[in-house]
Amino acid sequence: MRREFALPAVLIALTLWGLLALGFWQLDRAEEKRQIENEIIKAQNTTAEPPKNIESLLKKQHHQVLLDGHFDSNKQFIYDNQIVNSTAGYYILTPFVLHKKTAILVNRGFVAWHGNRQKLADIKIQNQPRRIKVKLIKPLQRIEFKPTLETDFPLLIQSLDLEQLSKLSGYQILPLLGQLDAQEKDGFYRKWQPFYGSVDKHLGYALQWFLMALVLFFIALRLLFKFRVTGLKI
Repeated sequence: MRREFALPAVLIALTLWGLLALGFWQLDRAEEKRQIENEIIKAQNTTAEPPKNIESLLKKQHHQVLLDGHFDSNKQFIYDNQIVNSTAGYYILTPFVLHKKTAILVNRGFVAWHGNRQKLADIKIQNQPRRIKVKLIKPLQRIEFKPTLETDFPLLIQSLDLEQLSKLSGYQILPLLGQLDAQEKDGFYRKWQPFYGSVDKHLGYALQWFLMALVLFFIALRLLFKFRVTGLKI
């Protein structure tokens, strides 16, 4: 191999190896996500049962569970800036007291603003003991541009900062969010989105890397052919 062709050949080979490595890495990620998705789907399809204790409850992410306790109607949160069915509104988050000062926030559903941000829906709820069915998810904290400074409930919030909400409510709020089952009473609009995984996304990325590797391979073959036939210098 002539010296003027050696360096481009090495660079092409390294780039080709890198593209293939990225493609196989995305396939590995897809397999990892597939296993996680299977576990989540399995959890979502299990029969709802009461957890044995708080520790076991914390391990029930994505499960449906039965909770015993009572709502605290006086410490509710209005989770603003939500969009459901192309309509702006808010979620009603109500502490469900499990044991003394330990509570979990329960999303009782969506309410549309209907162009009037000065009027809240009637979100009062009886505080008597009850059993409810919820699906547990891990709350995602959004960026909050203005911290919550109000102290009068119900509080309008922009982000699920559970540490801050614990201080404001006086409860130790668990790091889970309960989505109230659609068949339960005392809720609002509830059509919870099913879980959508990202396996297809990783497969798509893998296909892109492999296609780029294929294109580079044919370019390399074309250059090699021209070099051998015409002695073209690269």
